[in-house]
Amino acid sequence: MPAKKVSSKKASVQARAKAPPRTVEPRPSSGAASPPRLTRSKRTVVILSRKRSLYSTRRLVEAIRQRGHRPLVLDTLRCTMVLAPGQPRMLYRGVDIKGVDVVIPRIGASITGYGLAVVAHFEMMGVPVLNSALAISQSRDKLRALQLLCRAGLDAPRTVMAHDRSNMRKLVEEVGGLPVIIKLLRGTQGVGVMIAHTLQEVQTIGSTFWDLGQEVVLQEFVAESKGRDVRALVVGNQVVGAMRRRAKQGEFRSNIHRGGEGSPVELSATYVEVAVRAARLLGLEIAGVDMLEGHNGPRLMELNSSPGFEGLEQATGQDIAGEMIDHALALVEARAAATRPTL
Repeated sequence: MPAKKVSSKKASVQARAKAPPRTVEPRPSSGAASPPRLTRSKRTVVILSRKRSLYSTRRLVEAIRQRGHRPLVLDTLRCTMVLAPGQPRMLYRGVDIKGVDVVIPRIGASITGYGLAVVAHFEMMGVPVLNSALAISQSRDKLRALQLLCRAGLDAPRTVMAHDRSNMRKLVEEVGGLPVIIKLLRGTQGVGVMIAHTLQEVQTIGSTFWDLGQEVVLQEFVAESKGRDVRALVVGNQVVGAMRRRAKQGEFRSNIHRGGEGSPVELSATYVEVAVRAARLLGLEIAGVDMLEGHNGPRLMELNSSPGFEGLEQATGQDIAGEMIDHALALVEARAAATRPTL
């Protein structure tokens, strides 16, 4: 469903001075009223995460407690799914998991298969999940995500995928010639993303990945981006924070995990609308949307269904974790209201 249009005044993300992330005070998103901090009853919010010590997990736990609710961190790989006709159950270290109000998956790429099964099982149990198994799966598959986005008319760098590698020169021509970006079909944080400046490099890199059983795509190199991109963090129908990332010297990937630097940026209405619409198209309630700044506007690179936000909170001083939890609690209340009997 296309996102509602928003004015630039309401949609833009205001740049703020850097502040320590643990001292950030919760505050409303730009141009939108903050949801109620307290709901009608104490809720149990599950975070699926391999490690409690991870920054994003710790911040989400803090935000849940600040709002008077109960956080429950579950190691995804320790969850056991039990199936019986009409009675799906979830065990954690042998104990039944009951009374869960909402689940926020933080599923790493290395456990995508099992993680998706756990998320889908919570959905079968009738528990609201941010994000759904289908949405996570679509965002993890770079080609499928681009198929959905391009079908809807959104702009992305030219991309090709082929199993037949006999005419590599033709594939390179299809994406605008050299240099060309080579990406693993599934990967995060810049892992499995390489640049090739010659046809020989394309053939060597591609063959190496293919021989290892990996699927790859070739993608247009957007020269005007100059080692920069924009990360917009979408929660629901809002961009709650954005930064411009710049690659370190000698590196073309701008990911923070690869040494890139982030600075707060005020997005135009066009960039906000593209980011929100892209997340909606993939069914993501929470998404990190990466865009290149092309000559004619935003060009979508990829969407991350479990976006890290340490760099964004530090760069903008915004309470990103709080925005996520407020949205999760709002969905719980909306579902409760919808199922409440009417007089």
